[in-house]
Amino acid sequence: MKVAIAGASGFAGAELIKICTRHPELELAAVFAESSAGLEVRESHAGLSDVDLVMISTEKLLSVVDDLAIEVVFLALPHGASQDYVPQLLERELVVVDLGADYRLKDPGEYRTWYGADHRQPDLLEKAVYGLVEFNRDRLKGSRFIAAPGCYVTAASLAIKPLIDDSLVLSEPVIVDAASGVSGAGRTNKSQNMFMSIAENFSAYGLKNHRHTAEIQTNTNAKVLFTPHLAPMTRGILATCYLRPTDRIESLDAKDADELLASCYRGTFASDPFVDVDLYAPST
Repeated sequence: MKVAIAGASGFAGAELIKICTRHPELELAAVFAESSAGLEVRESHAGLSDVDLVMISTEKLLSVVDDLAIEVVFLALPHGASQDYVPQLLERELVVVDLGADYRLKDPGEYRTWYGADHRQPDLLEKAVYGLVEFNRDRLKGSRFIAAPGCYVTAASLAIKPLIDDSLVLSEPVIVDAASGVSGAGRTNKSQNMFMSIAENFSAYGLKNHRHTAEIQTNTNAKVLFTPHLAPMTRGILATCYLRPTDRIESLDAKDADELLASCYRGTFASDPFVDVDLYAPST
């Protein structure tokens, strides 16, 4: 399948390039970016020296997609930008995978609450299939429009949802403390992301109103208090989730409780190759 990536100059774009160029069923035919338009991929991403493509201005996305007979488009664009292209791409009957947040929430009112603006295509919100594979595999099969989940959302939802679904913990209150590496903030030159601000520093942000809260609550059917943190590391997320046990757990001793929790996770993710379950303290 012929693939194009929009937003290829960012960190998410770089990961997409790696995956697509190494996948036996995909042919990466075009990459798009605004800030790096005209540069070769290897000039923007030093670790991708074997990719012989030049980044094209995102404004030319639709015309190039037509000219090259692209079949799949990945969008790794800034918030709001995907709405400029998704309707036209879907009209062309392409497979569209949006890594941004534009189509994750299904309720236009909830979108307005968390993102501070009206969605320009509210009718498309329900059409986007939410891309957290471990919990939505059947709906994703054959889907032509996928909204990839948020980063914090993935970590927290994988930890919380199995326990709630199995009635091992209460759905409220749920507390999520999560720390992300600096790459999660993107590649834009911001003072808070510079070395002098990050090194030897650990900071909270998005207090009480981080947008990923809505996604986590939707996925888990829980009432969540979420606090994200920026950690002095390059990449990765560590999410620590606090939940109240139900009587099923409270009635057990510590060893049996641990075994029941581990059994829940192992049963949930037995067929999921990207989730490893162990009893060791996590690290990034």
